[in-house]
Amino acid sequence: MDKNILVPLDGSELAEVALPYAEELAVRLGIGIKLLRVVTLPVYSEPTGGVYAVEQEIALRSGAKDYLEKVSHSLEAKGIAVQPDIKYNAAAEGIVDYAARDEIGLVVVATHGRSGVMRWALGSVADRVLRGTEKPVMLIRAIGQHPAAPEQGIIKKILVPLDGSPESEAVIPHVAWLASGLGADVILFQALAGGYHTITAKGYEYTVYPEQQLASDKAFAEDYLTRVGKQFKEKGAKPGAEVRPGDAAEEIIEFADEVRADMVAMSTHGRSGVGRWIFGSVAEKVLHEGNNPLLLVRSPGAKTR
Repeated sequence: MDKNILVPLDGSELAEVALPYAEELAVRLGIGIKLLRVVTLPVYSEPTGGVYAVEQEIALRSGAKDYLEKVSHSLEAKGIAVQPDIKYNAAAEGIVDYAARDEIGLVVVATHGRSGVMRWALGSVADRVLRGTEKPVMLIRAIGQHPAAPEQGIIKKILVPLDGSPESEAVIPHVAWLASGLGADVILFQALAGGYHTITAKGYEYTVYPEQQLASDKAFAEDYLTRVGKQFKEKGAKPGAEVRPGDAAEEIIEFADEVRADMVAMSTHGRSGVGRWIFGSVAEKVLHEGNNPLLLVRSPGAKTR
């Protein structure tokens, strides 16, 4: 991918947590960074005439320009091609519109920053960007994150949850590209249901699969991950693989912590039994309850909203 990384910033240090990740990608992969500062200009209702407060507008415009110039100079000093841009819009809408440009290949954004009195938190700006853009989004959790210096390698181990569907495999080319360029290890992961729920006269009941079926399902999953792993080996990577029984989201979160994954990469549209990995299901639970940076790739046919 020779397209640029889009890094939305709101002027806060928390939002800048995304910068070290973007820096490493830009340097190691040889691509540029687009810095975006979306400014929402205040509008005053009567009796002030329903117009912008001139002094406040000038201050916002000037502050955004000075801020982006400062960040740009810092990145350019490291040999990174940077293009700063300011858009005047609501934060989420401005980011989604900008991300739709052809030259943008990836959005790297923090999940916790400030836009005026608003927070770029899940359920707010970052959440709406994830739901609204078709571009891959790398979500960096600001709280508790203290990235190492880019030259030390921030992304060294990537966990890739799959469920056996073509939709979940939409993330594979993106991870292969990252792993190849960053020299990162890849662990393919699949969680298997240990049973199924049914509604009976007694209520909602859970039936455990027979041991023979569980063993067969595990063998099938291991074979599947081995076959998927060949795609990474062709790129020079040596992927590991792990199959575990249990709830998909819970197992992904637990295993990511166990192996100290630097990033979890998954599709936002796959299948787990009769469900789908969409917001409101596995991906959303990992998004909201996980502890690792997260790369989300929208599979073909998945709708934005």
